[in-house]
Amino acid sequence: MSAASDISKAYRVDHGRKFRLKDFDPADTSGVKSKKHAEKELPRGLERMVELQDMLYAQDRWAILIILQAIDAAGKDGVISHVMSGVNPQGCQVFSFKQPSAEELDHDFMWRSTKCIPERGRIGIFNRSYYEEVLVVRVHKEMLERERMPPSLVTKNIWNERFADINAYEHYLSRNGIVIRKFFLNLSKEEQKKRFLKRLDQPAKNWKFSTADITERERWSDYMTAYEEMIQHTAAPHAPWYVVPADNKWYTRLVVSAAIIDALEQLNLHYPVVDAAKRKELKAARIALEHEGEHH
Repeated sequence: MSAASDISKAYRVDHGRKFRLKDFDPADTSGVKSKKHAEKELPRGLERMVELQDMLYAQDRWAILIILQAIDAAGKDGVISHVMSGVNPQGCQVFSFKQPSAEELDHDFMWRSTKCIPERGRIGIFNRSYYEEVLVVRVHKEMLERERMPPSLVTKNIWNERFADINAYEHYLSRNGIVIRKFFLNLSKEEQKKRFLKRLDQPAKNWKFSTADITERERWSDYMTAYEEMIQHTAAPHAPWYVVPADNKWYTRLVVSAAIIDALEQLNLHYPVVDAAKRKELKAARIALEHEGEHH
């Protein structure tokens, strides 16, 4: 999977200072000639992911947190179902963060996601996350009012303060063995339009469409500015962002899969080694099983 791993590295952002969204092409498929080629490559990668996840679960030391952020129709659900298709469900947890409930709004902005951090040995996937607090809440100021924060704390610095809080939180998680990989699925406005029209044309996809999607589309440039600043302020070596081209779903899945495999491979995972006492116990169990029934 090393070739695919190299593909994912092209989209990795470790330090956000010089990051510009316009430098990343949503239609890029560099190094991968065709959909057919990607569909051959992906299952190979998924086999490797299954092996690594099995060791992650057995070793029970590390956890992986995958964060997916994107504009509507960028393909987050498809990434989850395709990339995690072979993974043992026992070792994988998916959480989708929708509009906050009244209870969630009565807590700090990290509260609802903190409860869902994966335990050791598991892969946790956040379909949207605490990053919504510097995206949709930033674009829709009325959402910030609903959070009922003391007015004196809602200053012009609030977004920078939230970036600082997120950075501190991700440092804390990484120091506790939670490996963070964040993916922004970078969709073009033209491709989003095509996907929306497809949802309207196909009865089986009608349920996916909401009139709110059109309202949000009108704020495209506000969202792109928010995404750009989010990555500029929160990309770090221990919690990198991957700005994944999302105009070709087959390529998006390949890049995300490669980045997750790369993160797992860096952990030097292995099955737990049993000590002498345990080996003795296993030997006794084997003897007991082999001689079962001999005395009857």
